Amino acid sequence: MSGSGQSFYVETLGCPKNQVDSDKLTGTLVADGMQPAVAAEDADLVVVNTCAFVEDARRESIEVILALTEAKKRGARVVVTGCMAERYGADLAAALPEVEQVAGFGVPVSIGRSPGAPAVPSFDLLNLPRPKATAPWAYVKVAEGCDRACGFCAIPSFRGPQRSRTVESILAEVDALEAREIVLVAQDLASFGRDQGRGTRRIVPLVDAVAARVDRVRLLYLYPSDLTDALVDAMCATGVPYFDLSLQHVSRPLLRRMKRWGDGRRFLDRIEAIRAREPDAAFRSNFIVGYPGETEADHDALLRFVEDARLDWCGFFTYSEEDGTLAAGQDGKVDPSLMRERHIELTELQDRITAERRAALVGTTVEVLVDEPGVGRTHREAPEIDGVVRVPRHLATGIFEKVVVTGAEGPDLEGS
Repeated sequence: MSGSGQSFYVETLGCPKNQVDSDKLTGTLVADGMQPAVAAEDADLVVVNTCAFVEDARRESIEVILALTEAKKRGARVVVTGCMAERYGADLAAALPEVEQVAGFGVPVSIGRSPGAPAVPSFDLLNLPRPKATAPWAYVKVAEGCDRACGFCAIPSFRGPQRSRTVESILAEVDALEAREIVLVAQDLASFGRDQGRGTRRIVPLVDAVAARVDRVRLLYLYPSDLTDALVDAMCATGVPYFDLSLQHVSRPLLRRMKRWGDGRRFLDRIEAIRAREPDAAFRSNFIVGYPGETEADHDALLRFVEDARLDWCGFFTYSEEDGTLAAGQDGKVDPSLMRERHIELTELQDRITAERRAALVGTTVEVLVDEPGVGRTHREAPEIDGVVRVPRHLATGIFEKVVVTGAEGPDLEGS
């Protein structure tokens, strides 16, 4: 049905994959005749694309929903979609009577929608078109869902098994975005294509094909066992040797409790081998602090790894118990206060390492993509999650420019 003459506003919470969903939803609403509003208070339809990965994300989603419901103009409707809608469906609808509709992107749950009111489309957004990129870079989601059974993660329970897109559909989206940097994302990116027959991963041909179309290709969320030599070669060949590895911990016994592969020694060996091949390689990872069964020895092993690995970027997250996961039934729960202490210790260590690695770049010449006036990024910085390079404001948005790093402050650099 047409929404001609009405306006909408989309609030996105959570990860880059959610941002892609919001972009596709925006494209669909615009195609239906609606106009984007500058602020939620001005819109006829307010959409909240929620995150449900951990408790803090769910709490933030609820707070944002309630705040926008309070702030909306008279007669406007609030619709909740995204991970919380998919995971909790009817329960969420019952708990939020002030919301007009709860609609998951996969299997929608609708409630009390007024006749003739604009609504979130009740279909899978994965292969829908989206508007041209408004920045020089753009995320592209290449698959939905996940086939892994990590002990802490509930995503497969509401996003379903992995469903990879066709290479042709991805390339068509890349062309339409007209961005200079494409950031490929998925729940399990390196497994792209494995579900399309014979268990064959197609991530390397995809990276090659996208690299032939744009200046930069960046990959986010790589499972460490799938970081093959062929994939490393393909990533280095793009000129963006940026490795975002989902490690989660380094203690072998704890990783087995998580149903995860690897250990600290394997991870270090792989990182060192990549650095030997490409000295300018940048590394990001994330780790869970306080997973059930984590001992003081496990924590010490993680501290040693962080010190030895000297990653450019690292995120630490205190364990969040998720209903329906393996971890929820495991023994060895870690006291929340101890989790916080471990989290602070790791964060302080990594902040020092990041600052040192950034300071080591002072005096070097780097190539930046100018994202906006005064702000650029080299291959070392992923958009929105890492530091930036402050550059002269006269440099035009969307160009590549070589600058000399003249200073460093925490995660950010100064360039001239």
